[in-house]
Amino acid sequence: MEAAGRKLGLIFLLLFFHSLHPDLTLADSVTPDEAKLLRDEIDSLDTLALLGDRDRFAASVEWIGKNIRFDINKTVSLFETTIRVLGGLLSAHLIASDYATGMRVPSYDNQLLNLAEDLGRRLLPAFDTPTGGFQMLGGGTKMHLVRRVDQIGDSLVWDKTSLLMYSTSYIDCSMLFCISGIPFGSVNLLHGVDKHESKITSTAGGGTLTLEFGVLSRLINDPIFEQVTKNAVRGLWARRSKLNLVGAHINVFTGEWTQKDAGIGTSIDSFYEYLLKAYLLFGDEEYLYIFQEAYAAAMHYLYHDPWYVEVNMDSAAIVWPLFNSLQAFWPGLQVLAGDIDPAIRTHAAFLSVWRRYGFTPEGFNLASLTVQHGQKSYPLRPELIESTYWLYKATRDPRYLDAGRDMIASLQYGTRCPCGYCHISDVEHHNQDDHMESFFLAETVKYLWLLFDLAVGPDNLVENGPYKYVFSTEGHLLPATPQISLVREHCLYHGAYCRSEDLRQSYRVSEADNDKQESNNSRFHAGWTKARYSSDLPTFDPTAITGLIKGVCPGLTHGQKFGILYVYPTEEHHAHETEKPKEPTHEQSHSVVVLTEPNFDHALTDYSNDHNDNQTHKSDVTS
Repeated sequence: MEAAGRKLGLIFLLLFFHSLHPDLTLADSVTPDEAKLLRDEIDSLDTLALLGDRDRFAASVEWIGKNIRFDINKTVSLFETTIRVLGGLLSAHLIASDYATGMRVPSYDNQLLNLAEDLGRRLLPAFDTPTGGFQMLGGGTKMHLVRRVDQIGDSLVWDKTSLLMYSTSYIDCSMLFCISGIPFGSVNLLHGVDKHESKITSTAGGGTLTLEFGVLSRLINDPIFEQVTKNAVRGLWARRSKLNLVGAHINVFTGEWTQKDAGIGTSIDSFYEYLLKAYLLFGDEEYLYIFQEAYAAAMHYLYHDPWYVEVNMDSAAIVWPLFNSLQAFWPGLQVLAGDIDPAIRTHAAFLSVWRRYGFTPEGFNLASLTVQHGQKSYPLRPELIESTYWLYKATRDPRYLDAGRDMIASLQYGTRCPCGYCHISDVEHHNQDDHMESFFLAETVKYLWLLFDLAVGPDNLVENGPYKYVFSTEGHLLPATPQISLVREHCLYHGAYCRSEDLRQSYRVSEADNDKQESNNSRFHAGWTKARYSSDLPTFDPTAITGLIKGVCPGLTHGQKFGILYVYPTEEHHAHETEKPKEPTHEQSHSVVVLTEPNFDHALTDYSNDHNDNQTHKSDVTS
């Protein structure tokens, strides 16, 4: 086993360097190939550090610090740029700047952190929307926003008919919150959000930014990045259904759901992931309370043991009896939440799909027991491998090493191509597509290596390093250092690690930033640059936390603890309280059981027979 683990590390170590091109120079206008190469290199930096190659890690850090800049006229995905580039820069900075990691780069002087801050500020205009942290009203009604705030001046009101936010006094972002909302999906790095940009974004796209932006805030002592992403999460959660479910796509200006399919896969997956991980990394109990309610609802309405389906967020009617490959992260998340038993059963079901085809297709129809039409590809996704690593770490059951061995065999014999590893365009025929996403190096390789290194006696930064690490949704290593995890309210019960003078530092606005604000014509962006931490800010009264996460304060809802509720006209508020839906419960019985690979078809047939009479199918679902 030790030899196999070392061989695996060597194979993927050699592969990794195919993506590193130190002779690349960045021109004023970046070509698509150059942009992809740049993204791949940044996205994979901490994988190189994890593998322990100090020389090449140092060379890559130095080259990126000298040659990369973001003042380019390019429109980028907020979600992808945050998790791949911003997260990659921050993770590599935290490794390269810290002697305790064993990978300190002697010549390093915060170049990656400076790049991350510059990129983060170029992404901020995407949050210039009015949908943060509250529920909009029907008609043209105006009323005060229901939010957990202290006295900060005159109240804000919402006028839906004119789509304007009003305040009779200026609210600085050094106060409890900024005026910001669920972000646009794309933003131009030079000019901000285009006036023709789509107002529709996914729940994952708007709610999977908290780790990277939160870490940036705490490293540079500027709360604005953390605040805007928290406002976005609050805005999404305030618009949940009475069943505590969220939809897949939402209008960032009206707050109306444009796709009401609720699930744990495509367009929603990492929203759940970052609720729990933001709590684990930052100690912010509000994220934990939202996660508890959202997780309970998902297990009650979406879970059909061992599978998960998509339902209408309002009625819970099944609309999509589909396993899609992005769902495969869920068992790993359940391990972090301490809910191991359902994780084991669901992982076994997902693994049976892999073993049937050699890979997991993007979609597998649970009604017809076939690969979903139009979703036959496997783009080297890491989610099932990630869950395999977490379940092995939790149980030390050798079945997960067997699963990892099968995955390696599939990748080596099915996806290997002359210059790396290729997508599989059709899992039934194993046709290759000459393309390799950056997450293959940032996640897929990383989790496989961690799995087998753990088996032979771990000798790596994650298992034996100086900190506990939280993995971002892109697999980047984010350490729970005092600077990240013990600020403001969290430091009060962890030894009072707060540098009060540093927390009051304000960010100095450069001329370039001023030009950027003017070019974006942003109402709120100018205020963001004045943000700062203040020791006078109200803090949470922390509760001692022990035991499993899912067992913390079960008697309190998110609204009861933090006061962020739906907003209703005053005369209707009391009437609504009597109609509050029953709190979801985990307890339920299911007739479907997960079986091992030899009985795969029988298990799926049981599911199909059980649900054939009561499922509502989309028009394009094969039957």
